[in-house]
Amino acid sequence: MKFIVSRDVLYKNLSAISGVLGTSSTLPILDNFLFTVEGEILTLTASDLDATMTAIVQLSNVEGEGAVAVPSKTILETLKLMEDTPIVFDIDLENHILKFSAINGEYDSSCFPGEEYPAMKTMENPQTFEIQSQILQRAISKTLFATGNDELRPNMMGVLCELSDENITFVATDAHKLVCYNNSAVKVDEPISFILPKKPIAQLKTILGGVNDNVKVEYSTDTHHIRFSFGNIVLFSSLKEGKFPAYQAVIPKDNPNKFIVDRKAFHKSICRVGIYSNQSTYQVRISLNEEKTEIKAEDLDFSNKAEENIAGAYTGETMDIGFNSKFLREMLENMDCAEISLEMSLPNRAALIIPTEQDSPEENLLMLIMPVMLNY
Repeated sequence: MKFIVSRDVLYKNLSAISGVLGTSSTLPILDNFLFTVEGEILTLTASDLDATMTAIVQLSNVEGEGAVAVPSKTILETLKLMEDTPIVFDIDLENHILKFSAINGEYDSSCFPGEEYPAMKTMENPQTFEIQSQILQRAISKTLFATGNDELRPNMMGVLCELSDENITFVATDAHKLVCYNNSAVKVDEPISFILPKKPIAQLKTILGGVNDNVKVEYSTDTHHIRFSFGNIVLFSSLKEGKFPAYQAVIPKDNPNKFIVDRKAFHKSICRVGIYSNQSTYQVRISLNEEKTEIKAEDLDFSNKAEENIAGAYTGETMDIGFNSKFLREMLENMDCAEISLEMSLPNRAALIIPTEQDSPEENLLMLIMPVMLNY
């Protein structure tokens, strides 16, 4: 089997799908890319069993057809160090020898029979909707950081996607923080919800950054699978099983105490003061009244202490409330707005962080952070 392909095209597509490869796969064959040639089409495949990603590449000067598993690390590292040039592949399917040559060299590597590579699963009668790539990328970006890492709570190690006749909603939580993003530009007739696993959608987020197109989404809650298709890329993944926490029940509805502040100034202040906080709790105290707002941190073990005043508009009762500065900083970093509203009811109740102006009339972003008990 022989064919010619551009180095840049091949490297770009292999890099795009490489994120789904496992780091410690139980199946050695999954340390490889699958190259499948049919006619003048090369299908590149990467998989970790839970997720499979494919990319379609147009070929020239093709002789023969077939499938072969190519060592991913070897091919990626070689292509990374090459200039853009046509590459000639000559693959001996019987003896499992991969040869490829460019203008300044020839390279030989062992490869494996394509039949050993796991086949992509299929979905029968999936439900379908389309979403603009920038909306999907933004929704994932706003929520992914808030997913949990606790393997005892696998249903929180992903992003909930809810579809209705009003909007599409993405929710992530780790029990300390929660993010809810919805957009009314995407609607379906029949409500549905499923949990997207963290790893494949992190890869999707990366690739969608350079895409401006509609993404076709097909899903089956019967077989717990989902497929995203756009351009020459397809991502097929299993869905998380289990029930997502009843997130709406924990979002407080009545929050009379509100602090409106410049997001960047607030973020920088939390970062600076957080340096002096206890490095096990990262606790910062925010003291709020209508005259001034103070942000404080103290680490008694190392005699560290910091205090800053920050300009902002506060309405409500005098209050001292504590937050984990790492969580608070992370949430502010994942917002784009110029100004935020920190809305609270009591020092021991969840607080909301909401943009004072949403970036688009179609979208709505809400973040929730649990307070910590003040110990000084």
